[in-house]
Amino acid sequence: MKYYIITGEASGDLHASNLIKELIKRDENASFRGWGGDLMQEQGVELVRHYRDLAFMGFTEVVLNLNSIFQNIKFCKKDILSFNPDAIILVDYPGFNLRIAEFASKLHFKVVYYISPQVWAWKQSRVKKIRKYVDKMLVILPFEKEFYSKHHYAVEFVGHPLLDAIEPETNSFAMLMKDFRDKHFLDEKPIIALLPGSRKQEISAVLEIITSMVDKFTDYQFIIGGISSIDRSFYTSLLEGKDVKIIFDDTYSLLKLAYAAIVTSGTATLETALFGVPQVICFKGRFFSYQIAKRIVNVKFIGLVNLIMDRKIVAELIQNDLNEANLYKELKAIIEDKSKRKDIIRQYKMLHDKLGGAGASKRAAEEIVRTVA
Repeated sequence: MKYYIITGEASGDLHASNLIKELIKRDENASFRGWGGDLMQEQGVELVRHYRDLAFMGFTEVVLNLNSIFQNIKFCKKDILSFNPDAIILVDYPGFNLRIAEFASKLHFKVVYYISPQVWAWKQSRVKKIRKYVDKMLVILPFEKEFYSKHHYAVEFVGHPLLDAIEPETNSFAMLMKDFRDKHFLDEKPIIALLPGSRKQEISAVLEIITSMVDKFTDYQFIIGGISSIDRSFYTSLLEGKDVKIIFDDTYSLLKLAYAAIVTSGTATLETALFGVPQVICFKGRFFSYQIAKRIVNVKFIGLVNLIMDRKIVAELIQNDLNEANLYKELKAIIEDKSKRKDIIRQYKMLHDKLGGAGASKRAAEEIVRTVA
């Protein structure tokens, strides 16, 4: 089988790479071409575009880059026709992928969508397009099956693929910590992980504020979980000489050992929860992008942890609420209040149980093979 896979961000690259592993188990002769990142490429995907060249965050940024986006869509359509796949697998990234779904469906390609766009949060009208152009929708959040059912569209809940990506740790905490400290030349202070995002826009919006905590919590060491697709110089230009280390492409090791974390909204909030790390969720966007989003997004929370549990498990500091005073208060609480830490970790375990258990990538691959056959 020939598969064409499209994703536009780091989390999609991770989940697509694990899906590809499972598809190869079922067809060792399968070939892959697509848009994604290094992890997909490591699994044998012939990469057409890297997600770092595709990520535009917020309404203003999209408008400013419309010409580039439309050129990419035009090129993608031509590339699909040239590759002539047996199936097209779309991973999240809705603004781009739903246009490709319409194009592909009209030409009678099989279209599978893995990881639903957040149509339950905004643009519910997109469900009509999904129903019309997507042969199979595979969802990873437990409430999404019920949402689509209300819109008369049957989907498959396969569980959350992070449960596959995050493997149980067999080594002791002390051994892991020693190895991590030695590898990265760290001292013995407890670690506070900073996960400021995977796009330059979101990093530049929050990094100065979250690193302002360094001088207020001197008994801890602050470590940024960086991604190598963004130059070190970009991070350091925002740090203003702060005593903060940057460790690239080793976020899971960082979270295994962190005592607390400050995390931007997105998949990283769920990853942090699955590692059992108390966190404060932060978000700050450009003024006009945020004002537009506030008026059209229909959700109570921005963090996946809180969304899935349908209640506030961890604090969210959004836009103007993200300031030094509020962040200090919330970070101090999850560091020093033992009762609060215990309650967060207890609810994380409940969250884990709601996500469907391990094997999401396997179940998704099986559904894809059945759909394409």
